[in-house]
Amino acid sequence: MTIKKADIVLSSDAIFTGLTHEPMSGAIAILGNKILSVGSKAEIEHFIGSGTKVFNYGNQLIMPGFHDFHLHIMFSALSLTSINLFEARSAQEVAAKVLEFSKECPGEEWIIGMQWDAGYWHDKQEPHYKILDAVIPDRPVVLFHAEGHYTWVNSKAMELAGVTEEIRDPDFGRYERDKNGLLTGILYEEAQQIVLKEALRLTQNKKETILKEFLRLLSQYGITSVNDLFAPIDDFLQDYDLFEKLDKQGELSTRFHITPELDGNLDKAQILRNKYESKKLQFSGLKQFVDGTVTGHTAYFLKPYSDQLDICGHPALDPEVLIDRVVKADELGFRIRFHAIGDAAIRLALDAFEEAVRKNGKRDSRHTIEHIEVIDSDDIERFSKLGVIASMQPDHMAASSREVYSSIIGPEREKNVFLTKSLLNTGASLALGTDFPVSISLNPMRQIYTAITRVDSSGDSQNTWHPEQKLTLAEALQAYTYGSAYGCFREHELGTIEEGKLADLVVLDRNLFDIPESEVLKTKVELTINDGKVVYKSEETSLSSIF
Repeated sequence: MTIKKADIVLSSDAIFTGLTHEPMSGAIAILGNKILSVGSKAEIEHFIGSGTKVFNYGNQLIMPGFHDFHLHIMFSALSLTSINLFEARSAQEVAAKVLEFSKECPGEEWIIGMQWDAGYWHDKQEPHYKILDAVIPDRPVVLFHAEGHYTWVNSKAMELAGVTEEIRDPDFGRYERDKNGLLTGILYEEAQQIVLKEALRLTQNKKETILKEFLRLLSQYGITSVNDLFAPIDDFLQDYDLFEKLDKQGELSTRFHITPELDGNLDKAQILRNKYESKKLQFSGLKQFVDGTVTGHTAYFLKPYSDQLDICGHPALDPEVLIDRVVKADELGFRIRFHAIGDAAIRLALDAFEEAVRKNGKRDSRHTIEHIEVIDSDDIERFSKLGVIASMQPDHMAASSREVYSSIIGPEREKNVFLTKSLLNTGASLALGTDFPVSISLNPMRQIYTAITRVDSSGDSQNTWHPEQKLTLAEALQAYTYGSAYGCFREHELGTIEEGKLADLVVLDRNLFDIPESEVLKTKVELTINDGKVVYKSEETSLSSIF
């Protein structure tokens, strides 16, 4: 019997297969795009031939590739050529940074920025279009808030988009006005669309250029699969044909799972489901918003906001319409993913899934709720009972100012913030991701660090939010690999290191199980393998190590 020889063999004293809670010593043989065998170094040695590339990594951690369960592909790609304003500490500092950035891109009509957050500003000056006008009156400026659900624009942007004092608020969202009823230049939720329609007219060449740059960044961070979640910005940026083009050209170095809008048009959804079904580009369900965000006061709560006692927020869609769409989509076998942040929104999402079971019967639907920031304790066990996946992004907990966030929701609801461990303990399936570019960084290490430490927005390791909700390192890694693969119905071929599975692997520059928690943020990727091919290697990586 002829023994097949591997194309690549990886060995280490720390291989986290995802099947147990501790790493093992051993080796992995890869042939083509699949894992040929996993075992001890002695067991794998006979798979080594004259053409086998052998990598020995000592005690560095080898693990399944990271699978980011929630991000926005084209929005992320756009962010790489936009200005990041997270470090600004006042409205004036934002304006100064935007002015400086504008000088670096004189050929661009629109100036686009990301990640400003007034919750961190030293002064209490509110953002206003006049502050931007004072430095850039003649070029349109659109700046996305850190949570991505509202924008700050200057008067030139409003002029080009046709936003006037007479404009009416949309059904979900608003054009912010001052005490005199005049526009301030802050646009919430659907009110953003009229400006974004003008700002995001990208050429095909630019789309392809920024997408390829984003693919390189994904591989650099060891991310071998992503889920692209619908967001309103997709109305202008989304380009599935471009994804398909790169897939056919063999240039998708990360697997894409697309989740377009649950808009009631199931004929269109069926076409997309049938069209995108390759190993690198797959339709993966439908997504919709139940509510907005806490800091924007558009999250939907059971009781009024603590700082605005006259509002609870409201759902993005009429509940009857939302539930009807879920039931009809579920009947046709579609998986649904709902953005739900407030306790009322989470309950409504669960009610919709429960109604689908009542009408259509129970099936392995793997419906999913995204974010789950503030949950009522009565709804925690409903996730496992209904088979609903909890999709969470740990760094959201450390993104907004904890002081501001807590003042908005009040002390009672503050007890129910980001209850990751509670959901896991009740048997719910957990999948992790970043929500990039809404999150500060695409780096999985930030998510892992926050998941296992619960360090809040202060960055001080002594300040944790509900330490009893910390995940173990193994739990966090499994949720970032197997959990996401399970969420995509791909656990049979992705998410763990096992014989016969697709060879999506990552090597870190140290063993996460053998270092202090503080070092997690310093950890870097040394090698990324996607579909059996090396798609990233650090400059320090040798291609001919001794086995």
